[in-house]
Amino acid sequence: MTTIKVVSLPGDGIGPEVNGQAVRVLELVCKSAGRNLEVVELPMGGVALDAGDKALPDATRAACVKADAVLLGAVGLPKYDGVPGERRPEKGLLDLRAALGVYANLRPVRSIPALIDSSPLKKDIVDGTDMLVVRELLSGVYFGEPRGIEGSYAFNTMGYHEHEVERVARIAFEAARKRRGLVTSVDKANVLEVSQLWRRVVKQLHEAEYSDVKLEHQYVDSAAMDLIRNPKRFDVVVTSNLFGDILTDAAAVLPGSIGLLASASLGDGPGLFEPIHGSAPDIAGQGIANPLGAIGSVAWMFNTSLGMPEQGAMVEKAIDEVLSQGHRTRDLGGNLSTSEMGDAICQALGRQ
Repeated sequence: MTTIKVVSLPGDGIGPEVNGQAVRVLELVCKSAGRNLEVVELPMGGVALDAGDKALPDATRAACVKADAVLLGAVGLPKYDGVPGERRPEKGLLDLRAALGVYANLRPVRSIPALIDSSPLKKDIVDGTDMLVVRELLSGVYFGEPRGIEGSYAFNTMGYHEHEVERVARIAFEAARKRRGLVTSVDKANVLEVSQLWRRVVKQLHEAEYSDVKLEHQYVDSAAMDLIRNPKRFDVVVTSNLFGDILTDAAAVLPGSIGLLASASLGDGPGLFEPIHGSAPDIAGQGIANPLGAIGSVAWMFNTSLGMPEQGAMVEKAIDEVLSQGHRTRDLGGNLSTSEMGDAICQALGRQ
């Protein structure tokens, strides 16, 4: 049986704290499954810049593309705000996504019964929410050229090729077939030519290959309103890089904390797994960050890149069990430390 090779990129801020607990869970589950695991920890982001290297060092890049999966904590430090783009920690993240070829970012958002009162929204609005946001990850305004600042004028380019839209829409349709059979494609086709192409390509793919799935189109501003007003109407949402980034952060209010949300970035090579929260430097080093988003990302790693869905279900079950027992980190109104929440998850896994 081959050894599972995972590269761990703790990154900046609270990244090392949450990633550490995620690695604990990864190691425990692999051991219980009788699988050999090799985890290599490497620098990326601000910590790499601090060491005088690029945000994504060459050695880190080389190890990641050869791995079975990559586990990322978070990147970003305030000291690099305002510096040129090439010297920002976030540049390392964009470069990593490109190196791995991960063009689809999957972000599940669901209400958790034990946390229904943690959401700032009314219970009857949140209860029963279960959606998957499929965000295009390798194009759009984050990667578009030309870009820059010329005197008093700054500019970025938002662009998509047909094949970039089609491949991410295909993932959304395939996911919907395994869920409730509804895809909502979110764009701004009333004012953006790039969204007009987006809508046309999604519609053509639907008619040609996925007519068994219901397809709806919605403008991003309308979708943002429904995300808060009526989140249960969504099943699978597919959208562009920028819109997906904004909508999923807004969706964090539904379960009660952005610290709960996991993600999987998938494409042609190794998958990239990370919580959707940032580096939160204001609480870094205090041991109070919520590691459940990072641990949930390990569940997605098992479900996808590692081909071990039974183990993924075990991790997801452990998260639900721990929360149902009343265990809470500070963002959820409790007093458990990051490591204590990790302990609780490991204990729950030990009981399965």
